[in-house]
Amino acid sequence: VINRAKEMFGWDTRPSPNPGADAGPVKLGRGFAYMRYKQAENYVAIAMSVAVNPSTGKIQVRRVSCAHDCGLVVNPNALRNQIEGCIVQTLSRALFEEVKFDTSKVTSVDWTSYPILTFPDAPEIEVALLNRPDQPLMGAGEAAAAPVAAALANAVYDATGVLLKTVPFIAERVKAALA
Repeated sequence: VINRAKEMFGWDTRPSPNPGADAGPVKLGRGFAYMRYKQAENYVAIAMSVAVNPSTGKIQVRRVSCAHDCGLVVNPNALRNQIEGCIVQTLSRALFEEVKFDTSKVTSVDWTSYPILTFPDAPEIEVALLNRPDQPLMGAGEAAAAPVAAALANAVYDATGVLLKTVPFIAERVKAALA
């Protein structure tokens, strides 16, 4: 999956942070993450490109390439939809979603105070399924979610030289980390 994700993304070897990150008002970066889910049931690798606007703190995920191996693939269209959904949901959690409290109650009670990823924020997503019919059928529900935040943090580091450690990576946190 690592080699397939690198191939899909067009990954090249270069130092990080990105020496050519500046692209006008934004900084460009790419990140990579790999995981082996539940000891050996699924293998997932994700490469991701981002644009970070240092003046606003906004992160735009531009592209995600995901290689996914869960053994025998029975229904590739449904599996691809599940993987894309996991990526979108996890990007939403990593970029926007945060339950907030005051001294007595939850204050994030609507879509304004608890934002989620919207269609304009959704990146291009490419999924490669590594079908291995000689292997048993494994579940694949959550596996693609696991490496998303790591690839995102690595991409932001590549763009800015700053490693974000607290999710969600909201604009205020990004600006503070860059300051």
